[in-house]
Amino acid sequence: MNATGPVNGLSVDVEDWFQVGAFETVIAKDDWPRLADRVERNCDAILALFDAGGVKGTFFTLGWVAERHPALMRRIVSAGHEIASHGWDHDRVFRLGAAAFREDLTRSRKAIEDAAGTPVTGYRAPSFSIDARTPWAFEVLAEQGYAYSSSVAPVVHDHYGWRDAPRFAFHPLPGSDLIEIPVTTALFAGRRLAAGGGGFFRVLPYGFSRWAIRQVNREGRPAVFYFHPWEIDAAQPRIDNAPLRSRIRHYTNLAVMEAKLRQLVAEFRWGRMDDLAAREAARAMRMAA
Repeated sequence: MNATGPVNGLSVDVEDWFQVGAFETVIAKDDWPRLADRVERNCDAILALFDAGGVKGTFFTLGWVAERHPALMRRIVSAGHEIASHGWDHDRVFRLGAAAFREDLTRSRKAIEDAAGTPVTGYRAPSFSIDARTPWAFEVLAEQGYAYSSSVAPVVHDHYGWRDAPRFAFHPLPGSDLIEIPVTTALFAGRRLAAGGGGFFRVLPYGFSRWAIRQVNREGRPAVFYFHPWEIDAAQPRIDNAPLRSRIRHYTNLAVMEAKLRQLVAEFRWGRMDDLAAREAARAMRMAA
């Protein structure tokens, strides 16, 4: 592991191949229980990868997955990683009202805590779906006692994005300790570029992510990186009736993802998101003093 620079946030959005936004128009949620379940084998491969690299991370987990894989949740915790919430079944926040969002948080948190045997204090919205349309979401998170959220992508994107949000950690509510930690962006020619992982990491050359993380670290700030268990699974089923753009985004470079992750884990410093949130909260207090 790189011995210098900030400790970056390493995170996994735990959802199976059929639960992604790319396929939501062609795979009904009622069909999920009948589809090939591959999330446990893929998470075990990620746990082995992290163990080999000597790093800890955060697994933002769907309650739907936690309820069906309690032993996996306990293995994640026993390996020293954080378990956090990714909602119940990948409903995007901007499609929910405050009451439905509150119910989603309550249901998913109970399922995850029951399975993992540990408190859940962090949250990541499916598809980074907290944005300018959902200012009430932070109020609900604070009301439910979450310490941090990592639910904002401060970019323009066809599926998500909050262009005017801060690039780095911020307190979204006056008088609240809740801290939001946006996914990483880099700057090029005055423009923000999505650089926090997922499909961007898988599709683009590795050098782009190295450049972006180094840029953020040179500013003395931690990067926030994420990926999904299905992204290391080249043998997953193919959905031929999905839109072409969705298929390209979902299936490109699955076979090389694991090797790229090993390189990333070895090159930079990585840690859990709850630890990063605590450091960023302390930083904010120092800046305000």
